[in-house]
Amino acid sequence: MATRTQPVDAASTSRVDKPCCVPAAGGSRAAQPENFASGCADRSEIVWIGASDSTVGTDSPLLAIDGEGPARKVRLRPYGIDRCAVSNQRFAAFVADTGYVTEAEKFGWSFVFKGFVQPALVHTLPAAPEAPWWIRIEGAYWKHPEGKGSHIEDRETHPAVHVSWADARAFASWAGGRLPNEAEWENAARGRSGGVYPWGDREPDDSAFFPCNIWQGRFPDINDAADGYAGTAPVDSFAPNDFGLYNMVGNTWEWCEDPFRVRSLTRAAKIRNQVARSQQQRLMKGGSHLCHTSYCHRYRIAARLGCPPDSATGHLGFRLAYDARPDSAQP
Repeated sequence: MATRTQPVDAASTSRVDKPCCVPAAGGSRAAQPENFASGCADRSEIVWIGASDSTVGTDSPLLAIDGEGPARKVRLRPYGIDRCAVSNQRFAAFVADTGYVTEAEKFGWSFVFKGFVQPALVHTLPAAPEAPWWIRIEGAYWKHPEGKGSHIEDRETHPAVHVSWADARAFASWAGGRLPNEAEWENAARGRSGGVYPWGDREPDDSAFFPCNIWQGRFPDINDAADGYAGTAPVDSFAPNDFGLYNMVGNTWEWCEDPFRVRSLTRAAKIRNQVARSQQQRLMKGGSHLCHTSYCHRYRIAARLGCPPDSATGHLGFRLAYDARPDSAQP
């Protein structure tokens, strides 16, 4: 197994462009999922979306280096997508049934946000070089999100985290689904009404409007948790969008199937794509509970990020998509 490295996007130049959200922790080729038995999906928790013409990206990119624009039209086949991200409870069932061992467990460590690490230890443990709020914690993985001594007994309905791209695909194979592609994910997140966010265009704030689980306060030192959550929230928290999907932005980043690349011929984009290819980066969407407009405004639908497939952190999860027969899809 390759040793995880800790590079941060070499193409980034400004403070807002740096991938504070997910420190890259790898670069090795992700293993293909094992051939697990399928049929474990709860079909009642799948939203079926009919074929449609949709849009990916935006013509008003905020973080151009991430490849947010320009907007492009796509034609989507019918598909299904989970109402919620995969919870600890679901992931535990998968592990119990298959004996699967995640990549974080194999590496023996994962990144934990410093706010969840004992203060006396923060400055004594290794941190991501350009994102020092990410601390390398031995023994951190999905079942022990903050390392030894932490547990998920009171977080069964929270999203499973410290899950790599290969881990997510292995779960999908077991559950009879797959990871969504970017076009499906954005179409599902926008719902029928569209907008910058799943609920429309109104920007969340730190005092009155809390439509999703993001940071309130001064990142990375002061989180007021005015929305009720300093860390992850249950997967069905906050109001769903008009497709009935919960937490499409905020709470945890979600893996997609696609390789990460920027559709641009600029020099910065070429450098960014070289980094992505060298690390075999995969696409993530949705932002997390650590996002804030002052630093990482990536909880917009068009926002995107790429990381090596073996990356795993305390705010990185996933949800499943499903192939659908045309006669089974609902508009």
